[in-house]
Amino acid sequence: VQLVESGGDLVQPGESLRLSCVVSGLTFSRYGMSWHRQAPGKEREMVAAINSVTNSTWYPDSVRGRFTISSDNAKNTVYLQMNNLKPDDSAVYYCYVPDIERWGQGTQVTVSS
Repeated sequence: VQLVESGGDLVQPGESLRLSCVVSGLTFSRYGMSWHRQAPGKEREMVAAINSVTNSTWYPDSVRGRFTISSDNAKNTVYLQMNNLKPDDSAVYYCYVPDIERWGQGTQVTVSS
C-alpha cells in the first residue's frame, strides 16, 4: 500500500490550496481516510476525516468552515481543499488510512506573507 501526497506550497495568508493523496494497493472505496498535520515542535493533529461508507466528514474547530475533505473513488484519491489559509496552518500535511495505520510521506504547506 502506498499513499502519495502532493499540492503543498508556499502561499500568502487568505489564499487557498488543494492537497491530493493518491492511494494504491488497496480497495480505496472500502477505507475511511484522514488528513493530519504536524508543525515543528508540535504533536501531529487530525484536521479532517471522511467515512468511506456514509461519506460523513469531521473537522476540528480550528479548520471547520475552511477545510473540506473529499474523495474520488475512480481516481483512488482523497483531497483536502484548504481556504482562507492562516500562518498557523503551516505544517507538513499527511494523509492516513486508519484501518491499516498507513501514512503518506507528507507535503509541506507554508503560509507566510
